Amino acid sequence: MSNEYVLRVKCPDRYGIVAKISSSLNKANLFILDSAHYGDPENKTFFMRAKLIYSKKVLKIDAFSKFFEKECKSLKMDWSIKPADYQPNTAIFVSKYGHCLQDLMYRVDSGILPMNVSCIISNHMDHKKIADWHEIPFFYVPVTKENKSQAEKKIRNIIKDLDIDLMILARYMQILSNKMCKDFYGKIINIHHSFLPSFKGAKPYHQAYAKGVKILGATAHYVSSQLDEGPIIDQSVERVDHAKTPRDLELIGRDLESITLARAVKYHIERRIFINNSKTVIFN
Repeated sequence: MSNEYVLRVKCPDRYGIVAKISSSLNKANLFILDSAHYGDPENKTFFMRAKLIYSKKVLKIDAFSKFFEKECKSLKMDWSIKPADYQPNTAIFVSKYGHCLQDLMYRVDSGILPMNVSCIISNHMDHKKIADWHEIPFFYVPVTKENKSQAEKKIRNIIKDLDIDLMILARYMQILSNKMCKDFYGKIINIHHSFLPSFKGAKPYHQAYAKGVKILGATAHYVSSQLDEGPIIDQSVERVDHAKTPRDLELIGRDLESITLARAVKYHIERRIFINNSKTVIFN
């Protein structure tokens, strides 16, 4: 474990927040390597992310937490601190399209995405070979109208047993229940094959072709109880023309989906994202 940490702060906006936090960190022998902050003028909320280094051997998180909470009590903060090299236990969900899954696994293997992929969950058996290749547990959980609640219960048990911190819907073509979305809000990232809310449902690239679109897009967002309307994390676009077939659009779209999802996951792992009502604040 390194001696570097990431501090996240969210609180009502007011004068003197940065000065108070900085002086408190200094007293605790924690020094800022880099930081970013933003005060939202609409809802008067302050957000801050800081990467810190501890000047001594090992930071005792519990002792620091008590000190920092007392020092900054007047700010009424929601805050957290974790080691900068923290790797979340992650479950990747996938259905039949495997491009996002394979791209994520490449980035994990190459060290681009520092996360612990604890399992792959799917309602199809198509990608078990990918899990086996990477020696990752694979859970086949078929979903039908009749067994949807039982399937979700099984998924919840897996999440609990493996202590999952992050769920990635890598083209997982099942709608999660409202309760699931609310219970894990801010911990489930989905990739959508367009600029939301365009081209929902089946065969999105055929829909795009029929409309004669000139720009393809992909959107990564946190899952909410409103289908495909959760806070947006990242979006990508590419221009296309009349000569592109539905197959061409699909291949271009798959690349956009993979890139956009990976970027959103990286932001989440690095703890750069704050949910701000229906939107996000992201410190790049």
